[in-house]
Amino acid sequence: MSVKVTIYGTEYPVKGDADPDYIKEVAAYVDDKMREVASGLSVKSSTKVAILAALNITDELFVARRDSSEQEEEIHARLTRLTDRVKEARAV
Repeated sequence: MSVKVTIYGTEYPVKGDADPDYIKEVAAYVDDKMREVASGLSVKSSTKVAILAALNITDELFVARRDSSEQEEEIHARLTRLTDRVKEARAV
């Protein structure tokens, strides 16, 4: 399936198995990021804007991954403590 999306003023046909609404949502996010980056630049080179937007999006991804990993570690630690407490309670 092909969906037409517009990113930073250019229309792109995007082929994929994902839901068309999801593809449009992703494209809108990229468009928003590019416009956000462009608003802070005096030179509006679309290549430069795209690279800086990609860096910002990648930073968001890395931060989310790190946060997720930290949350998983915290959950694991809590489960370990709870398991230990249950074992202690059973031993009494």
